[in-house]
Amino acid sequence: MEEREKFGSRLGFILVSAGCAIGLGNVWKFPYICGQNGGAALF
Repeated sequence: MEEREKFGSRLGFILVSAGCAIGLGNVWKFPYICGQNGGAALF
């Protein structure tokens, strides 16, 4: 069995985790904001 890749540092893991959380927040927030401002026809 091949060994899995690992993060080089703890800071790298924290930055990737924060980026994923912010990205997921934007995925959920964008359609909501569009709907609030009358742009829901795009979806």
